[in-house]
Amino acid sequence: MSVKIYTKTGDEGFTGLIGGTKVLKSNFRIESYGNIDELNSHLGLLGDYITDRDIKKVLCEIQNNLFVIGSQLACDDNKDIKMQLPELKENDVLLLEEEIDRMNEELPALTHFILPGGHILVSCIHISRSVCRRAERSCVNLKEQDLFIEPLILQYLNRLSDYLFVLARYIGKQLNVEEVIWKGKE
Repeated sequence: MSVKIYTKTGDEGFTGLIGGTKVLKSNFRIESYGNIDELNSHLGLLGDYITDRDIKKVLCEIQNNLFVIGSQLACDDNKDIKMQLPELKENDVLLLEEEIDRMNEELPALTHFILPGGHILVSCIHISRSVCRRAERSCVNLKEQDLFIEPLILQYLNRLSDYLFVLARYIGKQLNVEEVIWKGKE
């Protein structure tokens, strides 16, 4: 027999953190890991569109890391939980930096601001980058509210948005798409 997916415990606007604490669904922690979940979904879509196996492998690694981040954000930092949760490692940040450097070697120097667009895949990557920035801001908000957040999470999300920016340019180059240069107001 299958387990029912609905519990009805959230019908009044509350949910539980890892550790058992009930909080409103508008809680800063819930907002933060909700943004991470949305980002992860966007990256899943990118993985469905992208054909480059190496990039797909990196995206899968990133998605797994986002699950790690989500589980850490879902913890009540005032409780000693009994389970061992996976942790983000410095090597996870280094992988992003290595990928950024690798892709940048094949790209022309960036001399202008560029607008998202030019190809549906490039636009989807920029949407993911924007969602990543929102996730990062919501995690910074946790820190500003004096709620615990692992510093490596902030570093990872910051680097991930950089990775996605470079990935958009890199994929655009692979697809022979001309970058849309921002010209500003005259």
